[in-house]
Amino acid sequence: MKVNIGIKENDSAAVAELLNKLLADLNVLYIKVRNAHWNIEGADFHAQHLFFESIYDGLAETIDEVAERTRSIGHYAIGSLKEFLELTQLSENKPDKNNSQGYITVLLNDYESIIITLRKNIEITDQHGDAATEDFFVEIMSSFEKTAWMLRSHLK
Repeated sequence: MKVNIGIKENDSAAVAELLNKLLADLNVLYIKVRNAHWNIEGADFHAQHLFFESIYDGLAETIDEVAERTRSIGHYAIGSLKEFLELTQLSENKPDKNNSQGYITVLLNDYESIIITLRKNIEITDQHGDAATEDFFVEIMSSFEKTAWMLRSHLK
């Protein structure tokens, strides 16, 4: 059945494309955080192991919400590794060493990249008349800015 929520089909399609690109980024980031959680080494192992776990738990929730938002505006969420890798702006880079400084630097760069993209997505979504997705992007951006601050604080 066709979705009738007051957003034109071409506008919802453009917004769904943004959501699917974000979904790709989030899934790649999720795997990178899991990798950090599994492979972290050093004197701060336990604290960082738990820190990374809290990050990937939050990402799992956000991933589900992004996919569900895509469905709620009448489009399908991507769901394969191939699609994620085709659409993501992130690389699968890893740090040279399995220490907290290396992992945190890589993850911080990814978080900041996604935050910049979310700012652009907010403007684009506004142009397409989808206030709910615009607010949704703002909420994610706010959460990501907090995580980026926490990551950045580990590097000082």
